[in-house]
Amino acid sequence: MSYWFLDSQLKALVALGGASSIRRLSTTFATPRIIIGANALPEGPSLIPGFPEIVSTLCPKKRAFIVTDKYVESIVNRVCKAMERVGFSVEIWDKAVPEPPIETAEDCAEAMKKFEPDLIMAVGGGSSIDCAKAAWILYERPDIINITTVSPLMPLGLRKKAILVAIPTTSGTGSECTSICVVTDVKAMRKISIVSRELLPDFALLIPTFAASMPPKLTAGTGLDALAHASDAVISRSSNDITDALALRSIQLIFKYLPRAYQNPRDPEARYRMHIAASMAGIAFNNGGVGLTHSLGHSLGKVFSVHHGVAVGIVIPYVFQYCSKVTDKYLEICKALDIKAETKEEYLTKLVERFRSLFREIDVPMTLKDLGISKEDFEKNFQRLVLYAYEDPSSFQNPRPITMEEYEKFFRYTYEGKDVDF
Repeated sequence: MSYWFLDSQLKALVALGGASSIRRLSTTFATPRIIIGANALPEGPSLIPGFPEIVSTLCPKKRAFIVTDKYVESIVNRVCKAMERVGFSVEIWDKAVPEPPIETAEDCAEAMKKFEPDLIMAVGGGSSIDCAKAAWILYERPDIINITTVSPLMPLGLRKKAILVAIPTTSGTGSECTSICVVTDVKAMRKISIVSRELLPDFALLIPTFAASMPPKLTAGTGLDALAHASDAVISRSSNDITDALALRSIQLIFKYLPRAYQNPRDPEARYRMHIAASMAGIAFNNGGVGLTHSLGHSLGKVFSVHHGVAVGIVIPYVFQYCSKVTDKYLEICKALDIKAETKEEYLTKLVERFRSLFREIDVPMTLKDLGISKEDFEKNFQRLVLYAYEDPSSFQNPRPITMEEYEKFFRYTYEGKDVDF
């Protein structure tokens, strides 16, 4: 299958767009309209217009299509009641699955076409939101036969039929605040990122209690996903002062509140802060870019079925070591975490240890070997692992370019837990 990011000319243009001289000529900063708090989706009349009242003025047909999975039924019921209260007809499509296959998004789009909504509501984790985004493209643009050919430079003309609202029930992907969705090509066993400014949701509703049911293992994985977004956004070649501020604050919140949310899932303060931190990290990387953690993590996650957050999270320290050869932006993260040192080398060593200390607190492995990947399976799938990482568009904005040979070394180092010294 031909993917948009395999076009060498387009790849060069995307990389050029991150150059400081280009960004100083024109830089955009985009976020959805964000509503935060336990009453972001009021169950009855409120003193000020709530989200249902606000969105009802934007949707004359008042037909809401909810994309979700089968595990958040009680939350979806609350959403339905809130929308029906202001006159919406609601249809629930609850077939979203983790790492949504292209075929699932296509099935969702067919259901949308039959219902003809003017409001699409994604309720769930990042997979539900990504599935909704991909299906939204196909609903609005039935002429698009192959969604993997949609490039960042391709006008889509969305919102002629519907607007998009994202309501996350996990605290990690930040998809409620990004212009990206990730789908899976099942036959090729690889993740495909679809990028378009038009995919940014119109509204993001951040209701911390919706994430309270996440078990500790999922809390850790999604938290590491947010941490990877924020860490990449700081050192990305496309970062700016606004994304730095958001990413650095997100990192501070995650270090303070992720262990609490992991140890006590019902800690309301920890859930509130982690929900905000995840969206802040999403906004930061959506406007400032990601890098090697995601090219490595996308490949690792698909080839060896590793949870996305864990896959991108455990490689963060190795990415710091690799990128430190060309940038000292990691020193900003040291400052945010109040790390003291005398030299850049000492700062880097202490930063890597601080991250690994967090991993130990939430029982996350620090090497690929410790994930349970046998040496035999690692070698058997090694070339595919390297190729998928090399071709992944997430590396376009990394401050230090990386070759196929360096990806090979990188994966071998992270398998054994060896510090990156090249």
